[in-house]
Amino acid sequence: MITDIEINKPEPISISEKPKPFKHGTDVGPTIESLKQGKYILISEFYSDGISLLKDLHKYLKLKLPNKSFIEQHEYRSEYYRLSNLILLEIVDQKLCAKKSPSIGWLEKFYSDNDHFFLTFPQIQGLNSAWQWYENGISIPVLRNKIHPYYGTYFPTRFDHLVLFDNWLKRYEGPKKTAIDVGVGCGVLSLQMVQHQFQKVFATDTNPNAIVGLTEFMGTTKLSRKIELDFGDLFGKWEKQTELIVFNPPWLPEAHVLGSIDEAIYYSKTLFLDFFTEAKKRLLPEGKLVLLFSNLAQITNVTTDHPIETELAEGNRFQLEKCFKKSVKAASSKTKRDQHWRSSEEVELWVLTHI
Repeated sequence: MITDIEINKPEPISISEKPKPFKHGTDVGPTIESLKQGKYILISEFYSDGISLLKDLHKYLKLKLPNKSFIEQHEYRSEYYRLSNLILLEIVDQKLCAKKSPSIGWLEKFYSDNDHFFLTFPQIQGLNSAWQWYENGISIPVLRNKIHPYYGTYFPTRFDHLVLFDNWLKRYEGPKKTAIDVGVGCGVLSLQMVQHQFQKVFATDTNPNAIVGLTEFMGTTKLSRKIELDFGDLFGKWEKQTELIVFNPPWLPEAHVLGSIDEAIYYSKTLFLDFFTEAKKRLLPEGKLVLLFSNLAQITNVTTDHPIETELAEGNRFQLEKCFKKSVKAASSKTKRDQHWRSSEEVELWVLTHI
């Protein structure tokens, strides 16, 4: 049962004695030294003190670490991640103790049986942002209605690849009885297919939050009869052949130097081989395999390998019908990261068929 799936949530931190509190307005140097030594720091007065400390942490790291190239940015973020996650907030009766803290519904939803614990400041920030998105919904250009992404579920913040897919769906003239969406996330591709009159979409995800969140989102509406979910790897329990398989995989190869942040955008060494092997069994003879991808890894010099091109050259399973490409929009002027490579980034929609 989907309701029995255990969701991913921040693990409560239990400590025997309260850590040293951070005093806003005092010299931040000793506090940063404590963090470097792996010691917890507690935000006990005002929630805004935590935001202030994080700003000071950024200032410190900018002086210590280069932050220009793609790899350097990830090293910077990894160190920021390590230190910032030693800054704690106290939670009593599902509410934050620091004054003027936000009200976060996930605390009651996830920790109803835990009356006293600590979470890191970045975890609370993540829970707070996720609660706002979940409550208010997010507009996606290719969908009629807002989506309400569940905590811990990837959702798109860029839409070029979704526009490519929507344009392809408008021109698609094949049968629309069934489709499989591998790695459904917050459900955008599945919702696009339903919007374009696919009768049934079978969707999978290895992230329990994606499955629980979409199940809750659809409820008992017509959508729940059109989109069927399975918590599982790649194709999960879906064995039947279908006329369309859609996959929006991660766009960058796994690399230990980058740490474990942003796991949703990194693919393992075996992901594509496993996917193409299983897709071959499940695609009807005249069916189409659609992958949404990007040249991001190549233009940032992370790898020269393009997994879809490699499959076409060596896999002997599929042939290329068409590849559509679209230049991405320039990075937001608000972003603090150097994203000069965006000017040469293209999103790609690959349509493959059986050999």
